Amino acid sequence: MLSVWVIPLVVLATAPAKPAAPATLEARYRDDAARIIGAALASDHAYRRLSQLCDGIGNRLSGSKSLERATAWAAGAMKEDGLDGVRLQPVTVPVWVRGAERAEMIEPRRYPLAMLGLGRSIGTPKGGITAEVIATGSFEEFAKVPDDSIRGKIVLWDVPYTGYGQTVRYRGRGANDAAKRGAVASLVRSVGSASLHTPHTGAMSAYNDTVPRIPAAAITIEDSKMIRRLLDSGSRVRVHLEMSADTLPWALSHNVIGEIRGRERPDEVVVLGGHLDSWDVGSGAHDDGGGCVISMEALRLIRQLGLRPRRTLRCVLWTNEENGARGGSVYADSLGRAVEHHVAAIESDGGVERVTGFSFRALFPGTGITDTVRTALALSRAKGIAPLLAGLGADRFVLNGGGTDIEPIMRKGVLGIGHETAMEHYFDWHHTNADMLDKVDPVELRKNVAAMAVLAWVLADMPEPLVGPPPTQAGASGTPAAKQ
Repeated sequence: MLSVWVIPLVVLATAPAKPAAPATLEARYRDDAARIIGAALASDHAYRRLSQLCDGIGNRLSGSKSLERATAWAAGAMKEDGLDGVRLQPVTVPVWVRGAERAEMIEPRRYPLAMLGLGRSIGTPKGGITAEVIATGSFEEFAKVPDDSIRGKIVLWDVPYTGYGQTVRYRGRGANDAAKRGAVASLVRSVGSASLHTPHTGAMSAYNDTVPRIPAAAITIEDSKMIRRLLDSGSRVRVHLEMSADTLPWALSHNVIGEIRGRERPDEVVVLGGHLDSWDVGSGAHDDGGGCVISMEALRLIRQLGLRPRRTLRCVLWTNEENGARGGSVYADSLGRAVEHHVAAIESDGGVERVTGFSFRALFPGTGITDTVRTALALSRAKGIAPLLAGLGADRFVLNGGGTDIEPIMRKGVLGIGHETAMEHYFDWHHTNADMLDKVDPVELRKNVAAMAVLAWVLADMPEPLVGPPPTQAGASGTPAAKQ
């Protein structure tokens, strides 16, 4: 009987073991994610940093002394955090100065209008401009107005807010379109979702050299609607506008860069960041001081926890996003062929409201056209990370990621990822004097930091990137695409 059972036992003992299934991203990084989230939610470091930037330095328009102070502050903070390779990358930026400005309705009654000149606008002649106002609600409506009714007037673009991308066109094109028809100035109803008599500034499009340059400004939603009601009732409305805005010679600014060098593949890079510049009103807390601090804090926490990823994890605080986007372009151009080893770029420029997740998009190199195959593959694989963020409510992973500062490297084939928030009030405060630190909820800031840090850590450490480079890049660099 003994011999009957020995042979099967021997066979079982010597049979090759079945290979274990590869660990999922959730299983592989569950413990790391828990440590990162716990550290982020327990710390007020990010809020104190944001206070230093917003309350201590203030708004930071390109070419300003305050932006220079902010770059020095950011570089010092990165060094304090022990990041590798902290450096300032020179960027030449345009310089626009607001100067003194005011607007007043003088007919049918005297009433001061709250206003903000638009970036790139010229000033008015000395003594200002006084002219009758004509209001329009759309480009199509404006096209139907006779030239004689526009010539010598101030055009008010009283366009209801239907979404930033839709409505911001009037801020951009309004002055040039009005000038073509003989207008002497352009006013735009503030591009915002709500207002407490808070005008929203922002950049207008570059002047069209084929038409006269006219001054352009934004007025509040309340004042724009009031003027339109007066005009619709048959009243004549005249406005006096004075602006001393000026464009100065370009100046030197800097991107601020710091990183955690990868332990195995240091030449491969996951980059994340926000833009350090802001408009010259408020203190740029949501746009985009929060994005900068979230990105800085993600690296600080990862290093503090003793985690060192396979790839290099790099934080870049870009300059000049608001009125030129020079920082993102200079960073991308500086990489040369090394851009082929950037495996992902994350941009945080949606404020510090409730975090909802991340969005993903790959472009065909040299274009702004979405590579649907690589995008879908990246999103499919990224959803393996989403469960790690479910406790934060940040597990909504969707298509169409990107951002102004990372678009230049996305056009070189790098996967772009957008940090997504609810944005329930973002455009109430955006580009206004109301964009101050009091609008930032410290708890939501911690959750945003936690989500960013977890995603950045996993992308930088996972065995293979979410998606390989485009085929043309893979062939040129000799770097194989990630396993499909």
